[in-house]
Amino acid sequence: MVFSKRSLEGCLTIDHKAGDGMPLDIAHQSGAMPVGRGMTFESATITCSHCGCVVIMNPDRSRSRGYCPKCDHYVCDQCEGIRVASGGECKTLKQVMDELEASVLKKSALII
Repeated sequence: MVFSKRSLEGCLTIDHKAGDGMPLDIAHQSGAMPVGRGMTFESATITCSHCGCVVIMNPDRSRSRGYCPKCDHYVCDQCEGIRVASGGECKTLKQVMDELEASVLKKSALII
């Protein structure tokens, strides 16, 4: 079986076919997803491996999606900017959490 990054995607579905939905003008003002009465929106999602935020994939996006070749995952636009500015540094959320856990365990061992 061949691995595909698409296998890491999730799916967001907003279904207002049976409900009032959100008025489109209010959705635009608040930054919410503009899905009005009787409408359905469905899109793929990815989770940024560097910060953990969930990104709704815009099917109309024309520029390339941020990608980190070191951890072989897509990253959000903000983390892509940081990664490029730092010369390609890769620090995944899992690595940050592991370092934090090790630091806490080390400090707790000093207290005992």
